[in-house]
Amino acid sequence: MPAACPAQPVARSEPTLTMPAGTIKRIHVNQHIIRKNVKTAQDDPGITVQWKGKSYVGRDVVIKGASQLIQRMQQPLACGARIWIETTAEVDIL
Repeated sequence: MPAACPAQPVARSEPTLTMPAGTIKRIHVNQHIIRKNVKTAQDDPGITVQWKGKSYVGRDVVIKGASQLIQRMQQPLACGARIWIETTAEVDIL
């Protein structure tokens, strides 16, 4: 059995955006940005949070409450994501 990744403290900066609790937020990883970053040694933000019909990108996302990991292989989001996290909790994008 592989060893678990040790928990590392993460230095947090101030949020660039705080999304209040109550509305649905969908969070997913942009695979095409991750692949491009690896190929070109760039560090573009690879996480997208969809909220109120708009998309916001960031490097870190903090979910301050309950969330659910969803997989819908046959019914992806409009952006093409097939696996995402969904929450109505407050979310900070860093």
